[in-house]
Amino acid sequence: MTYEEALDYINAYGWNKTIPGLERTRELLARLGNPQNGLKFIHVAGTNGKGSTCAMIESVLRAEGYKTGFYPSPYIQDFRERIQIRGEMIPKEELARLTEAAAEAADSMQEHPTQFELITAIGMLYFSEQKCDIVILEVGMGGIYDSTNIISAPEAAVICNIGLDHTEFLGDTLEEIAWNKCGIIKRGSSAVSYDNVPEVMKVIEDTCRREGCRLYRASEEVPSYEIPLMGKHQKDNERTVLAAVRALRDRGWRISETAVTEGLKSVVWPARFEILNREPLFILDGGHNPQCAKALAGTMEECIPGQKVLFIMGMLKDKAYKEVIDIILPYADEFITLTPDSSRALTAAELAEAIIAAGGKARPAESAKEAVEEALQTGRTTVAFGSLYMAGDIRNEFCYTDNR
Repeated sequence: MTYEEALDYINAYGWNKTIPGLERTRELLARLGNPQNGLKFIHVAGTNGKGSTCAMIESVLRAEGYKTGFYPSPYIQDFRERIQIRGEMIPKEELARLTEAAAEAADSMQEHPTQFELITAIGMLYFSEQKCDIVILEVGMGGIYDSTNIISAPEAAVICNIGLDHTEFLGDTLEEIAWNKCGIIKRGSSAVSYDNVPEVMKVIEDTCRREGCRLYRASEEVPSYEIPLMGKHQKDNERTVLAAVRALRDRGWRISETAVTEGLKSVVWPARFEILNREPLFILDGGHNPQCAKALAGTMEECIPGQKVLFIMGMLKDKAYKEVIDIILPYADEFITLTPDSSRALTAAELAEAIIAAGGKARPAESAKEAVEEALQTGRTTVAFGSLYMAGDIRNEFCYTDNR
């Protein structure tokens, strides 16, 4: 199997085939020898901030000298971002080899695994073969029924900011969503939590009591380190990372102050209020739901106060895009809309109609290239946001490459 054939195989089982449950993942990994059983994990769930929190934890542990595995999602520019060791993406030939092994096992199953389940298995094989010291494992969706939850008790189960998202799968209330995400907290692990709202914290606290886990709270930490990620919400995520560091130290992991300082200072996480161009200013952000939109608005008030900007916006149709529009509209001069590269995408025309209906000015573009060129030609400050599924196309227009 070639690298291109491996991608074709994985992509044949798309996101829209998501089916909750752990049975397929357990069976697939069992057929592959249960590679996850020899690994240690930091398991991270939440609605917003998972990726940034994972990236900061990974950078700190790598700075200490640990051989880190990292399993984030989704990718921005290169599929291989999904599986990393020490900040380096899985080589193409390794992805092809391991996909072939996973495919042989998956194709013999009565119920074929979904795309995310396949990628999870491939990642576990790679992390196991490479003998990682610890793997930072980002939940795909939810927690209790997510395919990453086939692991035993992690070193730390980290709960990030929780809001209403994926309600068709996770529930209609914050309490229901919190219960689902708290499914990663297991007896024998330490638990770490972002400073969530009281109704969410009660679910987290109740879960920790039931599982006998000590809870480390982000609210107890002081974010005094330099980080390149912009926005108040990133300082809140930093508190969560510092709580995770404290939990790991209490479990015997060696993490020096130098590693914390250097790891946080050098963290790289694209498409989070990322400046791609300075004259004119062009910012890329992966905000994709109302909570992210509020964080984006807050960061704009902090970093570019008083400006009304040109937005390039693309959304998935299963997100609360009308609420996002209402949050962002006061900061907008006008919008250029795009159709993200996803089967779940809201079309650029539909999004433009929704913006106009809300009282904004909007026009659809055919491609990221067209939207970026038009924005730069105007000379105005531009913010592109709405879906990580369009972030790679935007980033490519500035010749950015991902070297991780």
